[in-house]
Amino acid sequence: MNSATRAATLRRATLAVVITLILCATCKAEGAPDHDTLLAQARTERAAGHRVEALAHCQEVLAHWPDDRNAQWLAIQLLSELGGAARARELAAKLSPPLDAAEREQLQADYASHEVRWARGVPTDAAHPYADDDKAIADIQRIADDSAAPADVRQRAQRDALVALDQGDRAQEAAATYSQLKQQGVHLPAYAERAAADALMQQHQPREAIALYEDSIKQDPGPYAPGEVDPRISLASAYFDAGRTRESLAMVDKLAADEPRWLRTPGVRGAKQNSRKVDADSTAIQLHADAGQLQGAYQQLMAMCAEAPGNVELRRQLAMTELARGWPHRAAQTLKIASTLEDEHDASANLDDADVANAMHDYTGTQAALDRAQQQAGRSGRVQDAWAAWDRQRGWQFDLTHDNGWGSSPDYGDRDQETEATLASPLLGDHWRIIALARAASAALPEGHVARNRAGLGIRGYLPDVSFYLQALPAVDHYVRRTDVEAGANWAINDHWSVAADWASAGADVPLRAERYGITGKTFSSAVQWRASELTSARLALYRDRFSDGNVRKGWLGDFVQRLHTAPSLTLDGGVEIGGSTNSETNRPYFNPSWDRSYALTSALQNVIYQYDDRAWSERLDVAAGRYAERHYATGWMASARYGQIFQVHAGLRLGWGVSWRWQPYDGRHESRVVFDMSLHWGE
Repeated sequence: MNSATRAATLRRATLAVVITLILCATCKAEGAPDHDTLLAQARTERAAGHRVEALAHCQEVLAHWPDDRNAQWLAIQLLSELGGAARARELAAKLSPPLDAAEREQLQADYASHEVRWARGVPTDAAHPYADDDKAIADIQRIADDSAAPADVRQRAQRDALVALDQGDRAQEAAATYSQLKQQGVHLPAYAERAAADALMQQHQPREAIALYEDSIKQDPGPYAPGEVDPRISLASAYFDAGRTRESLAMVDKLAADEPRWLRTPGVRGAKQNSRKVDADSTAIQLHADAGQLQGAYQQLMAMCAEAPGNVELRRQLAMTELARGWPHRAAQTLKIASTLEDEHDASANLDDADVANAMHDYTGTQAALDRAQQQAGRSGRVQDAWAAWDRQRGWQFDLTHDNGWGSSPDYGDRDQETEATLASPLLGDHWRIIALARAASAALPEGHVARNRAGLGIRGYLPDVSFYLQALPAVDHYVRRTDVEAGANWAINDHWSVAADWASAGADVPLRAERYGITGKTFSSAVQWRASELTSARLALYRDRFSDGNVRKGWLGDFVQRLHTAPSLTLDGGVEIGGSTNSETNRPYFNPSWDRSYALTSALQNVIYQYDDRAWSERLDVAAGRYAERHYATGWMASARYGQIFQVHAGLRLGWGVSWRWQPYDGRHESRVVFDMSLHWGE
């Protein structure tokens, strides 16, 4: 090659290098991948919480520099944080050089956190529903207890352990973990505070839960992810359990009003139902129902079920509202419909079945439903509460009542008292109880003192929709040496009609004044009741007493009650009561008019004064006024009033007291009587 040719070749080569450099510079200026810039963008996006965008930048780095370890490790971290923890572990095992101890701990912490989320689904083994949760808790706890792990990883594991314990229905341990972190001064993020609050709610500590819910909402005011429960719904429930009823209802009503019913996506035709609106509505309905506003709750649920007939949760809620309104058979039918719409009968459904069966005295069905719930979610706070209530109900029951009366009365004299104590055995074979009874009554009559004291044993039986009893009480006083044999039954024909009957060979309905003269009697009473709902009811009772002195007393009493006003934790009822009686014999040593009639207008005001979890304090005021007519005497006015309170100290223990006054004509002369009464119930 001559010099001219070499020179031409050199010029061409130089020109090619220059053109290549210019093209490279142009491509770089036009956005060709730059390693450091892409990696920096990935880290910035991750710090801002944009993990998908960060992962896209990492993938672009790896597309050009596949062996870049920094990009590989960042991509593994992002995969793990996005939920691909298992795949992240697989990729990490191929890294070269391998991960150091701190990096392995961080990756394992991510995997353990996602184990908690995976455990929310259907259990891997239905026979061991908590196995997945317990494995996640164990994996997280190992990291939290590993002193070699970095401090930030251990602290994160502690927070995740709190969430896992709550999700795994280990509320007591979750509450203890929260208490430990609080003592250590660890700041909890919003999601951990909500888990701690939920655990405290299951431990019946709503006041402590309220503080956590409120702080979590300050930290994270929303909007919340579609699959995440709005913490304000949980806060409203906590307010309610803490007795802050007005705040609870105001909050949940606002949530329900603010949520749109339908969600529309721009550019997409049609809309889908807003599940958060359904949650807010159903919670509002439930809290209003718990506050006593059952009619409104029922009407709203009927409308929602008509709009979404396939929503199982709404159907169940409708059934429980029907049960609260006194319609157990209708509730059972609604639950049956719900069961056909669901793939699996879960613990909540079985608890609802147990409540309905219990209301109808089907205790075998109650036990079976609770057994299923126990198998499915035995550590759930709701399941444990249901079992505790069932244990109280099927266990020993004790009742004590005492009345003290003062005033002038033809049957009670100037002063009287009556005490009754009943001890019932635990439920035997899901149908029977053995009972021990003791009654002591006395009166200070003008003729002298009189007493009627009896004690004995009996049996109570329960069948679906039927309850009955038989008991014998020998006398232990010297006035009438006669054993009182008593029997009775109550049959709930359906959700609206029921009948009852009671018979006694020497019953307590015989006036004490008659006992003073050695007179006793056989008494029989029957009643039929129609009950539309908690708002309206009517009852008619008939009785016939045959005294040992030959007198036969026949009587009847009817009443009609209508709800006049319902507000949260407050109700006002009004009604009318009419009755009358006849006696075949007159001039007996006890009050026995040959014919009398009465009518009265009645009212009852009930109010919850205080409530906190299972403790409650309520009051009731009854007032009645009307006219009383007795043959051979002028018709006169009569009036009565009673004020009483009931304290539920805790679930299974109630104390009550009341003061009543009655003013009525007897043989044409008005007489009055004041009674102070007390009661105690232990059991369920």
